[in-house]
This record gives sequence, C-alpha cells and structure tokens, in this order.
Amino acid sequence: MNRYAVTAAVAACLLAQTLPQTAGAQSAYSDGKIKIGVLTDLSGQLTDTTGQGSITAAQMAVEDFGGAVNGTPVELIFSDHQNKADVGASTARRWYDVDQVDAIVDVPNSAVALAVQQITKEANRIAIFSSPASSDLTGKACTPNGIHWTYDTYALAHVTGEAVVAAGFKNWFFLTSDYAFGHALERDTGAVVQAQKGKVAGSVKMPANNADFSSFLLQAQASPAEVVALATAGADTQNAIKQAAEFGLGQSGKNIVALLLAINEVHALGLPATQGVMLTDPFYWDMDDETRAFSKRFFEKRKAMPTFYQAGVYGAVAHYLKAVKAAGTDAAPTVMKTMKATPVNDFMTKNGTVREDGRVLRDMHLFQVKTPAESKAPWDYYKLIRTVPGDKAFRPLAESDCPLVKKM
Repeated sequence: MNRYAVTAAVAACLLAQTLPQTAGAQSAYSDGKIKIGVLTDLSGQLTDTTGQGSITAAQMAVEDFGGAVNGTPVELIFSDHQNKADVGASTARRWYDVDQVDAIVDVPNSAVALAVQQITKEANRIAIFSSPASSDLTGKACTPNGIHWTYDTYALAHVTGEAVVAAGFKNWFFLTSDYAFGHALERDTGAVVQAQKGKVAGSVKMPANNADFSSFLLQAQASPAEVVALATAGADTQNAIKQAAEFGLGQSGKNIVALLLAINEVHALGLPATQGVMLTDPFYWDMDDETRAFSKRFFEKRKAMPTFYQAGVYGAVAHYLKAVKAAGTDAAPTVMKTMKATPVNDFMTKNGTVREDGRVLRDMHLFQVKTPAESKAPWDYYKLIRTVPGDKAFRPLAESDCPLVKKM
C-alpha cells in the first residue's frame, strides 16, 4: 500500500509518495530508490491544465509500473514553481543536491523550463519537459540531460499556422504573452506565415496572468489583419477569447486563432464561444480505445478529462521507468542513452522516437472544435481534420541550432 509523507525539505506543499520495496530485494540504484519530482503549476494560470492533474498522471504511471523497478521503490514528490524561473531553478537545485531526485518532469512555463534545463545539466540528472512549449529547449538551449516530450512551438506553428494560411487567411496580428513561451510561439508562427507568402501586420506583447485585454484587442481590431493569433496559454487564452467576443472581433471580420488551447479550456469557455476554432494537439481522449481507457481512469480520479499536458506526464514517467529498468541503473547518462534508443509506445504515441537533440517525434493532430449541435455528450468537443507525422510536424535536424547535433 502506498504511504504519503510531507517532507520539510520540499516545503509545506510537497507531497512524497513512497512505494514499498519488495522484501529481500537488493537495490541496484545509487541511494536505494528511484525518485521523480513533478515540478508544476499549482497556483497560476496553468494550474487546471497541469497542476494536480499532472501529479495524478505521474502517480498513475508509477502505479501501473508496479511501484518499483527491479525491486527498488519509486518515490514521487512535487512542488509549485509559482511561474518564477528563480523558484523553479532553486527547487530543482535543492531536489538534486539535497533530496537526491533522479529526474524532474512536467515544468509548465518555458522560462522556468529553460532555467531547470541548465540546473539539470550542471547536476547531471534528467529533466523530461512535458508541458513547456518553447522549441529552444531542443534548439539553442538543448543539453544532453533534457528531453522535450509532448509538443513545442514549432509544431504548433506549422500544423495550425500552415492550415490557416492555406485556408486563405494571410494577414496576421499577434497578441503575445511577454515571456519565453510567447516570444517563441510568435517567432515560429510568424516564420510559417511569411514562408507561405503571408504577412505579419503587427503584434503586441502582453504581461502574463493578465485580466484586461481591452487595449490589446483594440489594437488588433484597428489593424488590417484578417487573423488575430493568440500566442498565449491557460487563463490568458480563455480571457482573451472571452473579451474578443465581447468586443465583437469575430463580427468585425477578424478570425481568432488560439495557437495553444487545451480541452479543459474549451470546456470552461463552452462550445458557443469556441466552436470552429482550429487547434493542434498531440492527444485527445476520444481517439481510440486506448485513449478512452486511460481517460476514463483519469476522469474517475480528477472528474475531468486529461489535457495533452497531463497525458504527456504519464508517458514521460512511464518511458523513464522503462529505461531505468532496462538499464539496471538510475545513472543519468545510461538512462538517457536507453531512452533515446527505445521507441516510445503508449496510448498517446505509437513508434515515437527521442532524437539526439532531445526532441520526441510523435504525430500531431489538427482538430476543429465542434459546434454545440455536433457535440453528442460532455467533453465531446473535437473533430479530427488531419494528422501530421512527427517528422513533418517538428523542426528538422538539418535546421537545428542545437549544439549536440552533428551537422553534415
């Protein structure tokens, strides 16, 4: 039976889950356990999208693995990075140096993730980034110790951006969150628009966790752009979509494109506000029997369908544990080599690969949000437009500025 204990070293919000070791088993691991830290958002704009749901997904992966690897117990801890890079970095350093954490997962917020990436390299441990978006994690900021697991700004830009431009909407205006994620998403999407002979008419940078978008929306409304693209996330995206409707941007001929949108946000906004929106997602709960089975189990625990971020956390933890078992050690270089040599196969991904730059290649799906009339049940929100293979959705190695990549 699992036992939970709060540890002072990880602060009051930290949960530690220890799964018991098989009697008589001899540990083959450095400190007699395998310890994974879920560094997530428990108080900010991504708390519903990641947060406790990410912790639940990680726990499910550990439980499905039997709670131990080769007789060595798996322990989970978690903490809130508060969407502050310094808090995320100090937590990662403490986890590695004091609490002997072997791997960190999740890490929503690209600025936090980039800081944790560097700390992880210095500590020679492993970080598997399930929720941040910046493609710089496998670009100029790549390291031998990091894996960018679920999605990135390059894939969002290419799958959604190319579809919208191909539909004839070539004049864009960006409303962009003013931190690493928003900057990367605008950069990558703007490059797609221009490559497709479109034009970026303008952009405005906005503070994160913003409640009032009125001045930014008025600038977009006054622009000649046909598309108002939201390079935002979480609550900012929801507020922007709500206020755009209040300002009548749709009625004035503007097309709202949410470059990053999760299913819980569609649920919160409702189909009348989101119908027709196109979005890119690596996971949807109702794609096949496997996704439905996992999502049913998750729903029983959280009373909500899993977001793609949360599904990614499950996959990241499961793949890590498989590699630790196969390697017979928790030593980071050996485990990382094993993860990169092992195909990724779970309910979310078939025959995925971990590339030399740390980028996981998996299929990405372009969905459109259903109309209220098309939806037949709660959470029945998406219809599949097309699937883009991983080697087409993500940045080619030939275009990478990752220093790990050997150029031909």
